[in-house]
Amino acid sequence: MHHYITEGYVLPNQAHIYWTTMIVLYPYITGIVAGAFIISSLHHVFDKDELKPVSRFAMVMAFAFALFATLPLLNHLGHPERALNIMFTPNLTSAMAGFGFIYSTYLFILAVEIWLVYRTDIVHLYQNTRFPALKPVYWLLALGVLDISKEAEAVDRKVMIFLASIGIPAACGLHGYVGFIFGAIKANPWWASPLMPVIFLLSAIVSGVAMVMICYILIHWVKGKETSYDCVHALIETAWYFLIIDVVLELLELVNHAYMANEDWTILKQLVTGKLFVSMFIIQILLGSVIPFLAMGAVVVFKEKVPAMARNVIGVVCGLLLLAQVGAMRWNVVMGGQMFSKSLRGFLNFEVDLYGREGLYAGIVIFALPFVVIFVFSRLLPLWGNVDTFPKEWMKEKPPVRQPLKGWSKFTS
Repeated sequence: MHHYITEGYVLPNQAHIYWTTMIVLYPYITGIVAGAFIISSLHHVFDKDELKPVSRFAMVMAFAFALFATLPLLNHLGHPERALNIMFTPNLTSAMAGFGFIYSTYLFILAVEIWLVYRTDIVHLYQNTRFPALKPVYWLLALGVLDISKEAEAVDRKVMIFLASIGIPAACGLHGYVGFIFGAIKANPWWASPLMPVIFLLSAIVSGVAMVMICYILIHWVKGKETSYDCVHALIETAWYFLIIDVVLELLELVNHAYMANEDWTILKQLVTGKLFVSMFIIQILLGSVIPFLAMGAVVVFKEKVPAMARNVIGVVCGLLLLAQVGAMRWNVVMGGQMFSKSLRGFLNFEVDLYGREGLYAGIVIFALPFVVIFVFSRLLPLWGNVDTFPKEWMKEKPPVRQPLKGWSKFTS
């Protein structure tokens, strides 16, 4: 890490930026978890059937990113082997201990929910896989529960709906809590805001929706499959609505600082107009907010008048811009809050290292790990629907025609 004091005098109480790229990556990954889960729940709980083609994929993506959500924190810690101490010897007044319990609860709920959604398909693949070596794998994935009677399926679905319902507040709590950790630091005027948990949660949903939308369009394009018009439109519409609320709250918070003009505004004004000018006004607001607002707004307003190809291109481009917007927001919050001195005089510089356990390459590797999990998952189980959509050459016989149970049609894929 390179850091040095640039204003020509020594800051008496701050000389280093301690929270580096891993602390920026940590809320970014948890945000995708929350957003992807919300997309899945919009179909499973709120009956948005147009999101049916991505409901399973979004759930798997949430699980894959949740598995590695704490890895940036562990990588940042000097002694990661002590991380579980907050679980074994919890301090009820510690914000990080609370995060540990919320994260563990949410991960457990998500894992059980995925197992219930996929259990019938796992059993079918166990019975019909062409590769004998995979039978023990499918048996383990089914936990030995091979009953796929209608009664067993009905019980699975009832429990799954219950878990999906309580998973929504758990997902919101997971990422809102990340914002709470920053917002509760009263000594830092850039972070201390009651809006921080809400802003973090809304930006999380934006990034999760954007990631699901990009993957859905690009993977179908690579495989030569047609995307669902209604599904892409629903994803763009959802991202657009949450983007509007998110950006409005972010700007309101900034305007609030300017209007109150407390003693800290002098240094914060220099911060946003100087060190954070590019990442805030160019990337976060202009490229990541204004352009997606206009482009996705055109898709939402004109609907069927937008050709499918143009809609998909807008979905991918705006999805990438939204991910950049959320990444810039995380950077501005985490790094911006450490760039000015606690004495409100002078700034610190920060340059991203390429190597090292907190360098850029380490961050890229950590961010790529969830996609490796998703790829492995896709080799074992169907991502975009039930077992009917799984490659037929991997099975001994065609899967049976699924007859949805009465009242449960939305769970058949």
